[in-house]
Amino acid sequence: MSSQAGTTPTYVLGVGMTEFLKPRRTREYPELGYEAGVKAMLDAQINYDDVETGVACYCYGDSCLGQRIFYQFGLTSIPIFNTNNACATGSTGLFLARTMIQRGAADCILVVGFEQMRPGSIKSVWDDRPSSVGPSTALMEETFGKHPSPRNAQYFGNAGREYMQRYGAKAEDFAEIARVSHEHSQRNPYSQFRTAYTLEEVMNSTSIYAPLTKLQCSPTSDGAAAAVLVSERFLNARPHLRSQAILIAGQSLQTDTPTVYSRSAIDLIGFDMTKRAASAAMGEAGVTPKDIKVCELHDCFSANELILLDGLGFSEPGKAHEMVRRGDITYGGQVVINPSGGLISKGHPLGATGVAQCAELTWQLRGWANNRLVNDVDVALQHNLGLGGAVVVTVYKRADGKKNAPVSTEEISRTCRLGYNPAIEARFVTPQQGESVRSKTRRHDYVLKDTVTKLSARI
Repeated sequence: MSSQAGTTPTYVLGVGMTEFLKPRRTREYPELGYEAGVKAMLDAQINYDDVETGVACYCYGDSCLGQRIFYQFGLTSIPIFNTNNACATGSTGLFLARTMIQRGAADCILVVGFEQMRPGSIKSVWDDRPSSVGPSTALMEETFGKHPSPRNAQYFGNAGREYMQRYGAKAEDFAEIARVSHEHSQRNPYSQFRTAYTLEEVMNSTSIYAPLTKLQCSPTSDGAAAAVLVSERFLNARPHLRSQAILIAGQSLQTDTPTVYSRSAIDLIGFDMTKRAASAAMGEAGVTPKDIKVCELHDCFSANELILLDGLGFSEPGKAHEMVRRGDITYGGQVVINPSGGLISKGHPLGATGVAQCAELTWQLRGWANNRLVNDVDVALQHNLGLGGAVVVTVYKRADGKKNAPVSTEEISRTCRLGYNPAIEARFVTPQQGESVRSKTRRHDYVLKDTVTKLSARI
């Protein structure tokens, strides 16, 4: 599905993130979601009373966790939606918010993606009922056998093996993707891992499911990200913010067709729906893959990134490994994939991932990510995929039609209400910052006191 039937342009006006952390309950979801939301509202220079709808994005937890976070900003009786679409949950929330704005249902929507996960590989907590991916898993086991390794690693590892058999890719090509992701992550203050590794270190790390090693797999993570989406009318009333506003120029949410059960491991991980979503989103935005120089791609495993370089149209069919070998996925190449470090090294708190991708590309297009900037670009692509399945592809453009250029940290610090450059520095929010964006008319401190106590102690 595409949102293009609407007529009201939608902009990302503010974004915010927490650091992504190992899931050790050092910070819990109400605090994480609060921090991200406060940062996004400060960045957008709004107050919670301006927010007409809330969208909460998470996969693990009870119902109404969104209210548990949003009530900290105020109890203004606005609609709050709680979304769950597997690993594509965050960008599904963005899609929902954009669709509502396009249809005239709201002018300002706050989207908060968050996750508080358990250590170790992803496991279902609902083992007393059929799994959403039960048919897919059964087909995978019928076709490729049963193995004791984590299920998701098998899905993507099998797809990597098929790509190798069909097109001649090698294990080193997948390892190179991970090496690049870890190298990029060094410059992202929000990344869970910020260590660079050699190709040999990546290949020689613990084998998870060949060709995938531990350093080629995204970790479980705790974290949150938020975005403020607004209409043209809302932005026009604040013309001084147009230079920081980012237009959602094209967007498509797609789910599976019968192709998913073709017995191809590549089809089983969403290759077909990625192709369809990419075509629709880029068609709406009026761009082609050749126009894209920066992309946040859902690299839950290195095999997924290589295969989806094909799916997004960055390489000729069956030639993605050649693109990797040429160095065309990093700075100085054809397109910089995952300047944030991607899921492999930035981390993967499921509900936050899609919104965090949005934050990174917003900072890139503004010129704020000046320690890792992909310079002289005016368009960016986001890809977020979940098995089960859903994929969202989004094309972003600057609202002023210009290309990005580095903006100095000093200038950002002067103009941004956070008082620093959030693209290159991760800080906790202060009680004063939180107070400045909370509802002025309808709020209750009872829902916030624990969060303020914890944040004050961290500061």
